[in-house]
Amino acid sequence: MSLAIVAAASTLCASARASIARHPQRVTALAVAMMLGAGGYATASRAPDVSDIPVRQVTETVETLPLQEQVELLDTHSLSLFRTESTRNTDNADTLLRRLGIDDPAANAFLRSDPTARQSLWGRSGRGVTAEASADNRLIKLSARWTSDDSGNFKRLVVERVGNGFKSVVQTAPLVASTRLAGGTITSSLFAATDDARIPDAVAIQVAEIFSGDIDFHRALRKGDRFSIVYETLEADGEPMRSGRVLSAEFVNKGKAFQAMWFQDAEPAAGSAAPATKGAYFTLDGESLRKSFLVSPLEFSRVTSGFKMRFHPLLQKWRAHLGVDYAAPTGTPVRSVGDGVVDFAGIQGGYGKVVYIKHANDNTTVYGHLSRIDVKPGQAVSQSHVIGAVGATGWATGPHLHFEFRVKGVHHDPLTVLAQNEAVPVNISARERFDQVASASKTQLAAAASMRLVTTE
Repeated sequence: MSLAIVAAASTLCASARASIARHPQRVTALAVAMMLGAGGYATASRAPDVSDIPVRQVTETVETLPLQEQVELLDTHSLSLFRTESTRNTDNADTLLRRLGIDDPAANAFLRSDPTARQSLWGRSGRGVTAEASADNRLIKLSARWTSDDSGNFKRLVVERVGNGFKSVVQTAPLVASTRLAGGTITSSLFAATDDARIPDAVAIQVAEIFSGDIDFHRALRKGDRFSIVYETLEADGEPMRSGRVLSAEFVNKGKAFQAMWFQDAEPAAGSAAPATKGAYFTLDGESLRKSFLVSPLEFSRVTSGFKMRFHPLLQKWRAHLGVDYAAPTGTPVRSVGDGVVDFAGIQGGYGKVVYIKHANDNTTVYGHLSRIDVKPGQAVSQSHVIGAVGATGWATGPHLHFEFRVKGVHHDPLTVLAQNEAVPVNISARERFDQVASASKTQLAAAASMRLVTTE
């Protein structure tokens, strides 16, 4: 019986092989099962043989778009070129248009003769100019922008082609404030560091003013001190025109961090008779940075003689030096360290040209050896008000400022007194809004610090 089964299996396998040979694409499960059952192993592709796949060629007709319509569109298309420049004191129509790459006699003649264009462009340096020109370098439109005051607006001269001629008009538009972040590290001086960080000088001066009650920028800066600043840039038509207010700042001096932010209480409600609150700088904890007195009557200088006994260079003997001397070039502005009233302004003995200012609580400050005096007796002055300039009048061997601080007529060490100012906290009613602004300022200062680290690396 076993021989009969093997014979039958062999017959079926032979039959299956023959069927596969005739129809390779048809591999039945039965044939495979028979082959496996007979102890044989075989594989067969489920896909047809590539050589057996029929090939069919398809031909399609593709219609092109109307060429005439495309040609007409190209004929009506115009190409405009935009170029920017800055005006120079020596500019005229020829030189300005040449730098802008414009070759247009009609535009040249108009800019030479038009009173509005002449008044706005010629003899004015640093005004940004944008020109729109055609493909053949003819002027289509010219715009110039500048600021003339601190009103928050800018002027815009527009010269535009109209038909075969041109027209000009001067427009007024508001400046738009944008926020910028920057930071740097002190290597030699504050201005050198801010120059490296591409921070405007006006912003650097603001930073020095903001922290003037805590940091003596004349003597206390150290290599490695670092700062982060968030400030406004005022733009006209997307172009930066000038720097605005410092919004927040951090200065790390000798390892100690000082932070500040600008905060202004909300405007009074409509119809309210209450005046708007003046803005001021505060620490991020809510303490005012405006103190009773500045730490120095000069923005930048160095102390050459302190409050002590010294050998007088002119009298040639030892005597008490009842003030502080700040070395600075002749003409350096001298500021009142606090609010007060001018008690004396004139020439007085060894002081030369001198100014006395009376402050609250029987305090008096004295500013001697001035080269000029900018105030008059009885005039009210505020903190940082420029009262004169450094000089060498009176008993002075070189240009410097002699500064005194008197309390009820008694001389005190100015460096000690000015360092002991008291700060005023933010108004309680505005505390919630202040905390919101302070939180945003912390985030921005952290971002500015990251930029400084990336720049340093």
